[in-house]
Amino acid sequence: MNSTLKLWTQLGLGTALAGGLLAACGGEAGEGATGEAGAAPDTAATAGEGEGGAGGEGAGGEAAGGEGEGGVAVGDAATDPVAYGIALAVAEAHVIAARDAYAAGKKDASAEMFAHPVSEVLLEMDPVFAKLGVKDFKPLFTAASDAALAGKPAAEVNAAYDAIIAALRGAATKAPKAEASAAKVATGVIADQIERASAMYRQLAKDDRYEPYLDGYGFAKVAQTGFAANGAAIKAENPAAHARITEALGVLAQAYPGAARPAKLPVEAGALSGASAKVMLASGS
Repeated sequence: MNSTLKLWTQLGLGTALAGGLLAACGGEAGEGATGEAGAAPDTAATAGEGEGGAGGEGAGGEAAGGEGEGGVAVGDAATDPVAYGIALAVAEAHVIAARDAYAAGKKDASAEMFAHPVSEVLLEMDPVFAKLGVKDFKPLFTAASDAALAGKPAAEVNAAYDAIIAALRGAATKAPKAEASAAKVATGVIADQIERASAMYRQLAKDDRYEPYLDGYGFAKVAQTGFAANGAAIKAENPAAHARITEALGVLAQAYPGAARPAKLPVEAGALSGASAKVMLASGS
């Protein structure tokens, strides 16, 4: 694929090959996921499940064109603050997972997670960032990936993580303007991350790999941090969505207790699916 070829030029060959990086997260979301039309997709750019999550057709995904490999509606991101926020959230989810995987001793998985957003989101978002005046920050991801792969001290990896988060926060200030309130935008992004975490969890019963769990863990963490920052505004504007998000995050906390995958899955997948569906309904996603 074109983005894979571009990724080889962005990353060192050692990083690109480490731990099967070129497989990226596309396979994680594809196997076992079912799109809204009932077909079993084989990539993450899917409207219904996997990493496509709530950012699929309902948020201007494949139906509107321009969807990136990470299931992000890139074609809408220049004008839709929810789509733009989802792109940043997907990138953040990966680096949170990468940081915590490194702390858990999973060096190769951490290096992959730091690098994945480059091919899955950021390369496709380059024109959007350029239009909105966001300086290119892809090198921060590759630097963090290289540090993890080289087994650098945790303090160095954490510093690389902090630099990425600062860049993401800076990019968030450039979000496109729209009539939707800040609370409504935040609700849309959080609902998307909850659905992505739920979709990844649904795969785990028949997929014992670490990476799908780690992806879902990252999405759950971003949903939690987003809600912590915006929960009061969401409650004031949409109490029902606030209540459903609170319930869903409680289930997610049980499903993803830490960066290390549990030997036995602690929650029934249906419980997460149901909680996520209630969030989507209450938020109007």
